Amino acid sequence: MLPDHRRGLALGDEVLVRLRDLCVDGGLSDLASTIEDLVGFVRDDLAAVEEDLAALPLGDTLVGDAGVGLVHLGGKRLRPLCVVLASRVGGNPAPAVHDLAVAAELVHNATLLHDDVVDNADRRRGRPTARVELGNAASIFAGDYLLIEALQRVQRADVPVVMDGLLATIAEMIRAESLQLENRGRLDTSEELYFEVARGKSAALFRWALGAGAMTGGASPEVCAALEAYGESVGVAFQLIDDLLDLVGHHSNTGKTLFSDLSEGKVTYPLITVLDREPKLVNTIRAIADDHEAGPRIGGTGSGFGHGPTNGDGPVNGGPTNGDGGAGSELSSRQARVLEAMARHGVEGVCRGLAATYVDQGVAALAGVPDGEARRALTAVAYASALRER
Repeated sequence: MLPDHRRGLALGDEVLVRLRDLCVDGGLSDLASTIEDLVGFVRDDLAAVEEDLAALPLGDTLVGDAGVGLVHLGGKRLRPLCVVLASRVGGNPAPAVHDLAVAAELVHNATLLHDDVVDNADRRRGRPTARVELGNAASIFAGDYLLIEALQRVQRADVPVVMDGLLATIAEMIRAESLQLENRGRLDTSEELYFEVARGKSAALFRWALGAGAMTGGASPEVCAALEAYGESVGVAFQLIDDLLDLVGHHSNTGKTLFSDLSEGKVTYPLITVLDREPKLVNTIRAIADDHEAGPRIGGTGSGFGHGPTNGDGPVNGGPTNGDGGAGSELSSRQARVLEAMARHGVEGVCRGLAATYVDQGVAALAGVPDGEARRALTAVAYASALRER
C-alpha cells in the first residue's frame, strides 16, 4: 500500500495518495487500484521533481522566500504528474522530462503569486500569502523569478517546439487574466465568458503539460494532439471544481478563505448558475462583495468587488481580514443565504455534473492514445479531479 506519511520517496507519493483516496471515497475501487500500481511506475520521477523543487536557489533572499516558500508549501502537483505520465505514453521518456515537469509547476506557482497581488488575497495553501507576509513587490518579483526559472529549464530540456508552446501558453494565460480583470465586478457575467477564461487561465497549462510530456517521450503528433485535448478538458473540469470549492469547501481542505472569488470580483460558474435560478439573489451577492470594503476596480458595474487600503507595496496592518467565511470564522447570514439557494437548486450537483462531462470528454480523447499503464493512470487522474474536495 502507499505510505500516508512523508518519508523517503513519500514526497512523490503524496500526489498518488490523494488521488487514490479520492477514488476510494468516490466508490471507484478499480481506479484506486490503478493509482496503487503507479507507485513503481512514476514514483522515482515524482521524487526527482520534488528534489528539484526543494533545491530551487534564492532561498535566502526576500524574493526567494516569497517564491520558493510557496513552492515548498506543496500543492496538488497534478501538472508535473501529467507531464510524467504523458512522457510514458511515447515509450521513450528522456531525462529532460524532469525539467519540463518542474517548469509546469513553477509556471503554475508564478501565476498564483501574481494573482494574489491582483486579487489582494490573504490566504494560500493554509498560510498567509506572500504579499501579506512580505509585500506586493516581493510577491510580483518572486512570480517573475519562477517564470524565468521555468523558461530556463524548458530551454535546457531542448525539446523541439516545446519552448514555443510554453510561450504561447503563457500569453494565453495572460490574455485570460486580462479578460477576467476587464470584467471584474460584473454580475451579468455569461457562461461563455466564464469558460473562455477557464480555458485560458487553467486548461491551457494542463494542455501544454500533456503535450510537452508526450513530445519528450517521443509520441507521434497524433498522440500528442490527443493528450492535449485531454489536458484541456480536464483543465476546465479542474477549474469548475476549484470554483465550486471556493463556496462549499472547507478552509481546512482548500487552504483559502471561502467566498474569496466573490470578494475579488470574480463571478464564477456556481454563482452564474444560482443567479440564473434565483435572480433576486443579485443584491445579496453584491452585498457580500461590498462587505469586503472594496476599493477601485477595473470594468464592470455595481459596487464592491475591490479591496481595502494598501500602503503601495502591501496591505496596511497585515491586509484585509475577509471577516466573513475566513479560516475558522462563521458564515455571514448573506453567505448562508447564497449557500441555501445553491442547495435548493442543486447547484453543487450541476457543477460536479458538468465537470464530469468535461472529464468524460477528456477520457474520450484518450482513445487516440495507445493502451497501457500511462493511459489508465491518466483516466484515473481525470476522474479523481472531479471528485476532489481540496
